[in-house]
Amino acid sequence: MIQPAAAAAPGLPEGVPWESAEALLSAAPGASAVAVGLYRRGQRSFLVRGSTAREGGVPVEPSTRFEIGSLSKTFTALLFAEQAARGEVDHHDPVARHLPAGTCVPARGTDITLTHLATHTSGLPRLPPGLLRSDIRRLPTNPYVSFTRADVLRALARTRLRSRPGTRVRYSNFGVGLLGHALCGAADGLPYEELLAARVLRPLGLHDTSATASPPPDGTQVTGYGHGRPRPPFGIPGLPAAGAVRSSARDLLTVAEALIRPGDADVMGADVMGMGAPGADVMGADDPGVGAPCVGAPSDFDLRHAAVTGASPAPLRTALKDVTRPRLALPRTSSRLALIWNVRLRADGSGLYHHSGGTRGCTSFVAFSPRHDTALVALANCAPGLRAPFVQQAYDTVSDLLRTPT
Repeated sequence: MIQPAAAAAPGLPEGVPWESAEALLSAAPGASAVAVGLYRRGQRSFLVRGSTAREGGVPVEPSTRFEIGSLSKTFTALLFAEQAARGEVDHHDPVARHLPAGTCVPARGTDITLTHLATHTSGLPRLPPGLLRSDIRRLPTNPYVSFTRADVLRALARTRLRSRPGTRVRYSNFGVGLLGHALCGAADGLPYEELLAARVLRPLGLHDTSATASPPPDGTQVTGYGHGRPRPPFGIPGLPAAGAVRSSARDLLTVAEALIRPGDADVMGADVMGMGAPGADVMGADDPGVGAPCVGAPSDFDLRHAAVTGASPAPLRTALKDVTRPRLALPRTSSRLALIWNVRLRADGSGLYHHSGGTRGCTSFVAFSPRHDTALVALANCAPGLRAPFVQQAYDTVSDLLRTPT
C-alpha cells in the first residue's frame, strides 16, 4: 500500500501546483515507491511516497536508488563527451578503432562511428542477434542477464545493418552498449562501471549512483515489481552502457541542473582512484605474483588508473555542454536528437530535453529545459506497462510547468 505523500524538502518550486505533483505521484499504481524531484529557477524539492518494498521495506527518500534502465544511456553520452574533450576519442572515430583487435564490425557503405552509436543512426538492430534466445527461462524477468560482453562481440560479427550508418534513426540498445565497450577500450580497458564512476559520477558528487547492482553500504534501494510480482535485480552484463545504472531522484536532479547550467556546475577533478592514500584498495600480497606495496607509494595499478582518469574538471565541464548540442533533426517532427537526449522544440523556441527508461521492475524519466531553468525527475519501482502512463504523466507535468509563468 502506498503511504500518504510527503514532501522531503519544504514546499514546491514556484509555479508548481500541488494537483500536478499529486497526479504524478499517483500515476504508477503498481509501485510501492515513487520519488519525484523538481527544480525551478534555483529552487529544488523532492516528493516521495511509499516504501522500498511491499513487505519489509523502508520509507523512500530522495537518495533511494532505483533501476533507471535506458536512462543509463544519458550517462554513457556524458562519458563519451568527456573522453572526446580529453582527446581520447573523436566524435567521428570508427567504432572498430576502439574495440578488441580482430572484432568484425559490419559496414554498409560507410563505417559506424561513435556519434552514429550515440544518436541511434548506426543501422544496428535494437538488440544483438541471439540475445532473446540466450536464456528463455529468464526472458520475462531478466532477459539480458545471461548475455556477456563476449556474446555481444560475437553477435556483432553476424549482424546485418538495417540501414546505411548516418541515414536513419533506429533506437538501439545494441548500439549504445557497443559504444560503452568502445569507450572502455579507449581508456585502457577499464571496466565500464569503474570508468563511469571515475570520470562522471564522483566528479559530479553523485553518491547514490553506480553501474553496479548493490547500493553503497549506507544506501537504500527499491525492489522492482512487474505485474504485481517482485523482480530480481536487473542484470545486463553484456551491454552495461545501455542500462546498468542505478540512481536516485537526488542524483538525477543534480545531473539535470548541471546540464542546465554547465558553467555553474559543481565539478571536481576526475578521481585518481586514491593514489597513495593510506587504506586505499591496492593490489597487495594476497594477489598472486604481486608483492605488498609500500604504504603511501602508488602501485602500478594506481599509476594506470591515474593515467586513465586524469584530474582536471575541464573535460567534464565541456562534456556537459557537448551532450546537449542537437546533432540532427527528426523528419516530419519538431524534434531533435542530441547525444542520446531527445529534444522537443517548443513554440517559444526553447528545447525540452527528455529521456525515459524502464526495466522489468522500474520506470524512470528525466526532463529539463535550459531556457526555462526547469527540470523534473520521476522514478517508480514498477515496470513501465502498456503506453507507459507514468512516463506520459511526467512528460505532461513538465510540459505544463514550462507553460506556467514565473
